[in-house]
Amino acid sequence: MLYRRLGRTGLEVSEVGIGTWGIGGLDWGERDDERSKQALNHALDLGVNFIDTAYGYGEGRSEELIGEVLVSRPDVTPIVATKVPLETRVWPATDDMAVEDCYSPGWIRSCTEESLRRLGSDHIDLQQFHFWADSWTDQGQWADAVSALKNEGKIRFFGVSTNDHEPDSVLRLLESGLVDTVQVIYNLFDQSAHERLLPRCEELDIGVIARSPFDEGGLTGALRSDTVFAAGDWRRGYFKGGRLAETVARAGAVAEILAEHASSLAEGALRFCLSEDAVSTVIPGMRSPAHVGQNCAVSDGQLLESEVLEKLRDHSWPRNFYADAW
Repeated sequence: MLYRRLGRTGLEVSEVGIGTWGIGGLDWGERDDERSKQALNHALDLGVNFIDTAYGYGEGRSEELIGEVLVSRPDVTPIVATKVPLETRVWPATDDMAVEDCYSPGWIRSCTEESLRRLGSDHIDLQQFHFWADSWTDQGQWADAVSALKNEGKIRFFGVSTNDHEPDSVLRLLESGLVDTVQVIYNLFDQSAHERLLPRCEELDIGVIARSPFDEGGLTGALRSDTVFAAGDWRRGYFKGGRLAETVARAGAVAEILAEHASSLAEGALRFCLSEDAVSTVIPGMRSPAHVGQNCAVSDGQLLESEVLEKLRDHSWPRNFYADAW
């Protein structure tokens, strides 16, 4: 496993981290806690030291599982990032929402303390807001609440996770100097962060966490136009109508370009993310030890050449399937 600097935090994080939405709730079908813990342990064994979770992943279930694993693994000290959900539980964040209704000081504190309890830790390495509207940058008392938690040693660093497919929704916040990291959708289909957000993060030395590298399965090579998702799997809505067939067709075109540079579409999708200098870590969801092994193997220093990246730029396909998936 290779490591990269997480912006001005100075933390050295594994190029491949682990996203844990899938292990927390029932959104992905039947949950298997034991297999999830096996996947977490295998990731730690392979050198993964960045774990991304959230209060909202199964109402804290993901955090609990991580806490259980870490209690049993005194041999490792991974960097754990979690997130404060919008208090309204209505998302994405929009400029017409009041920040006091979404991130009040009391809510930020209570969520942080609950996450600490579930994780079994006295501090959170990286606390993030799960969604963000840039008009909030100089409004409310959220920044004071974050500063107080830092001063108390309950959180070390602070960041935000952008709204789905809205990478520019945090540009003003970046300029404020109030955030250490940004988490953003960045993959072969939605490359829009490459235009403005990633260059600015690099200039300001802000760590970048690339999420959804597989477009919820669309870039793994495992889906077919006739794939049927299990009851309870939210992707039934994400890929509804003609979306699945179009996704599979577009993924096939990308796979042809990557054929000489990666052994699979999934490998190529991760190499694409890691070939962006601004990206500190990429966090695919991994619920099985087998997937952990396959994804971690990509951290070998072999990046895609500029000519290949230019060809892939032509296949950019930004769109928002999340908006009406549920």
